[in-house]
Amino acid sequence: MRSLRELIASKSSTLDPGRPGLRVLLAIGALAVAAAAFFVWRSNPSPQPLAAPTPITPITSIAPSPQSPSAKVTVHVAGKIRKPGVYLLPSGARVTDAVTAAGGVTRGASTGPLNLARRLIDGEQIVVGATSPQTPLGPGAPVPDPATAILDLNSATTDQLEQLPGVGEVLAARIFEFRTSRGGFTTVEQLREVSGIGPRKFAGIKPKVRV
Repeated sequence: MRSLRELIASKSSTLDPGRPGLRVLLAIGALAVAAAAFFVWRSNPSPQPLAAPTPITPITSIAPSPQSPSAKVTVHVAGKIRKPGVYLLPSGARVTDAVTAAGGVTRGASTGPLNLARRLIDGEQIVVGATSPQTPLGPGAPVPDPATAILDLNSATTDQLEQLPGVGEVLAARIFEFRTSRGGFTTVEQLREVSGIGPRKFAGIKPKVRV
């Protein structure tokens, strides 16, 4: 019995770490607890800040596109003008632009009552030097009655020339071509120079025309 107690006492003295050893064990335990608490804290998800919302751009009204600069109008310039003919001008051009494009008025002539500031109308005829105010003649404009109208050789269209006595489509085209190449008629007698107009035909045409 005594030997058993001595054996237990010897073992207890061997297992007893003493005060310094106990302090070391406590310090190690405290470090282990702190490390475990740190890792547990790091494993918890941290809230992330939300991204700022994208600003909404207001939809502005779409402005109508300006008229295309390539738009054109076609006009016929006739009368007392240096280069009668058909001209293609920019949309929005004025009567003065058409007169300038046709070379200006003939020597000693004037534009008469033309409104040079008026905007051009596609398909109209501009008669320079007319003695009365001119109304723009667009497509489908009525042709004057040949029985009562006196045609101006420098402003009449080929359709109007065809209404003259003895003048058909071919002869009207010749008169128009002569007028264009000469810059207009200066006298009615110049009709005699047009191929196909003899003395008898000229006598029938002369009372119906003027310059």
